[in-house]
Amino acid sequence: HVQLVESGGGSVQAGGSPRLSCAASGYTYNRNCMAWFRQAPGKEREGVARIATGSGNTYYADSVKGRFTISRDTAKNTLYLQMNSLKPEDTAMYYCAARVGSYCYRDSGYFGYWGQGTQVTVSS
Repeated sequence: HVQLVESGGGSVQAGGSPRLSCAASGYTYNRNCMAWFRQAPGKEREGVARIATGSGNTYYADSVKGRFTISRDTAKNTLYLQMNSLKPEDTAMYYCAARVGSYCYRDSGYFGYWGQGTQVTVSS
């Protein structure tokens, strides 16, 4: 049974640098893909960052490139999203997602496992 549990969200001022964590259980990291998605009220869910856990290759949405960093700690079975220089438009529910298979698709439909989400609210 795969379980993903996010933490680290909350309210932060613009320019802040919180780090989100996603603790995974029942999920093998080798040659898989994990990702962070986000969804703001009234908007569609969008991909933020993805990491191919076998190669370590990372992919970012243009809106967060240079500000966010996705990483994972295989020993702790934990995925991270370091967010820097936050902007009010980064306000959203952030979800951790995982899929079996090494190809890191951009589309959320390819991810079969999801966490419950953690809210990030950025005030100006």
